[in-house]
Amino acid sequence: MNVEQRHRRRWRPAVSTQVFAAQVALLVVVAVLGAVAAVWHERSRTDDDARERTVAVAVSIAQAPSTRDALRSADPTARLLPTTDAVSRASGMDFIVVMAPDRTRYTHSDRARIGGKFTGTIDRALRGETFTETYTGSLGPSIRAVTPVRDDDGRIVGLVSAGVTREHLSDQVRGSLPAVIAVVLIGLAAAVASSLGLERRLRRQTLGLTPDALRELYEHHDAVLHAIAEGMIVFDDAAPDGPAAVVNDEARRLLHLPDGPIMRADLPASLRGDDDLVDEIHLSGSRVLVASRQAVSGGTGRLGTVLTIRDRTQLQDVLGELDAVRSLANALSAQAHEHANRMHSVVTMIELGRRDDAVDFATQQLTTSQGVVEQLASAADPAVTALLVAKISEAAAVGVEVTVAAGADLVGGPLTPAESLTAVGNLVDNAVDAAGPGGWVEVDAGPTGDRSWSLRVADSGPGMDDDEFARSRARGYTTKDRGDRVHGRGLGLALLGQLADRRGGTLTVHRDPSTVELVLPVRGEEDRWASES
Repeated sequence: MNVEQRHRRRWRPAVSTQVFAAQVALLVVVAVLGAVAAVWHERSRTDDDARERTVAVAVSIAQAPSTRDALRSADPTARLLPTTDAVSRASGMDFIVVMAPDRTRYTHSDRARIGGKFTGTIDRALRGETFTETYTGSLGPSIRAVTPVRDDDGRIVGLVSAGVTREHLSDQVRGSLPAVIAVVLIGLAAAVASSLGLERRLRRQTLGLTPDALRELYEHHDAVLHAIAEGMIVFDDAAPDGPAAVVNDEARRLLHLPDGPIMRADLPASLRGDDDLVDEIHLSGSRVLVASRQAVSGGTGRLGTVLTIRDRTQLQDVLGELDAVRSLANALSAQAHEHANRMHSVVTMIELGRRDDAVDFATQQLTTSQGVVEQLASAADPAVTALLVAKISEAAAVGVEVTVAAGADLVGGPLTPAESLTAVGNLVDNAVDAAGPGGWVEVDAGPTGDRSWSLRVADSGPGMDDDEFARSRARGYTTKDRGDRVHGRGLGLALLGQLADRRGGTLTVHRDPSTVELVLPVRGEEDRWASES
C-alpha cells in the first residue's frame, strides 16, 4: 500500500489545512487582543482627555474675577450657579462645585446637594496646588480636578472642583467601539483571505499530503537514493547555478566526488552539460561509465535534470576480451575458407597430373604460416599469439601487411593476459585502419632499460598531432564513422590511457613513422629486464 492509499484510508488534515487552521486561530487571537488593546487605549486616552478638560475648566472658573467677587458676596450661590451651569453644558462637565475652604458647597448640578459638604480630597488644594483624582463622590465614580481660588492678596478664599463621571466616560468609549470592531474585522478578513491564498499555494506545493505522508515520502526517497545501484545526480532548474539538489552515495563513489554540496564544475567535463543523453559511454578516472541525462517535469512544468550513471568497467573489459575472441574466430573462419581454396587448388593439380607443382605449392604455404607461428610462439603467450595471427590474416584481407619486429617480447610484460589482448587488439586495429590498403603495421614490445616495459605499434599512416591524440583519449572519440560509437567504438585509446594511468605508466604518440607507445613500469620478477638490457 503506497503513501497516497494510506492517506485516503486514514484521513488526516493536509499540511496546508493544518497551517491554515493554525493561522486563522492565531489571527483571531491577535484580533481579539488587538481589540482589547484598542479599547484599553481608547479608555486611557479618554481619561487623559478628561483630566485635561477638568483642570482647564476648574482653573478658568477659579481665576475668573467674578468668582472671587461672588465668594465675598452675601449670596455666593445666586451669583455663581448660572455661570457654573452654563460652563458645564458648554464643556461637558457632569458637575462644577464651587465651595468654601470648609467644604461647604455653593454650586452643584444636583440642587439638593448645595449647602452640603464636598466629599472629595481638598488638602492639596488648600496648600495651593491644582490636582486631579478619581473619586467616588455623590454622583458615583468620577475624574475630578480641584484648584484653589485666591483673592487679590493671594489668600485662598475658596475652591473649585470640576468633574466627569465614569459612566459618562464609559459612554464615550462605547461610542467608539463600532469603529474599533469594524477596523479589527476588516483586518481579520484581509488576513484570513491572505492565509487562504497561502493555503491554496501550499496545498499545490505539497500535493495535499499530510505531515505523516510527507515524512514517509522523504524517508522512502532517502532510503531509495542510498539503496539503488546506479549513481544519481539531480540539478534543480530553480537554481541553475546552485549545488545539486540530490547526489546519492553511488554517484559520489563512481565520480570520486567529495562530501558536501556538489556543483556542476565538480563533475567530469563531459558530464557538465544539460542536453539529453541516452546510455552514452563516459570515462571517469579508471572507470567506464554509462550516463543518461534527461529533463524532469511536474505539474508546474520543468523541474530540473536527472543524471544517472552505471558502472560498465568490468563489462567493458569482458567486451574487449570478447572482441578479441570474435576477431580470432573471424580470422580462423577466413583461414579455413582460404585453406579450403588452397586444398582445392592442390587437388586440381594432382588430378591434372602436376604432382610436383602441387607439393611445391602446399609446402610453400605451410612454410609461410609455420614461420609466423614460430616467431610469435617465442614472443607472446598463446592467447596473444592467436590474436596476432588472426589480426595478420584480417589485415592481409584488406591489403595491410602486419609484422612483429624481430626480438619483440610480449611474454613477460606487466600486463595480464586480458589486458594484453585489449592493448594489442586495440592498437593493431587502430593502426590497420590508419595505414589503409597497401600500408604496413609493425608490432614491437620489450624492456626499455629503465625498469620499464613498452608496447609499440607503428604504421604507415599519417599519424596524429597532439590535439587529436588528446581528443582520442577522451571518452567516445573516434576518427571513424560516428555510428561506431553505438557499438562502443572510439574507446580504444581512452581505455589504454586508463590502463596507463592505473599502472603508473604513459601513453604517447610519435610521428615519422606514426607510432603509439604504451610504457609501463615493471616490479618484482619483471626486474629481470633491467639486468638483461
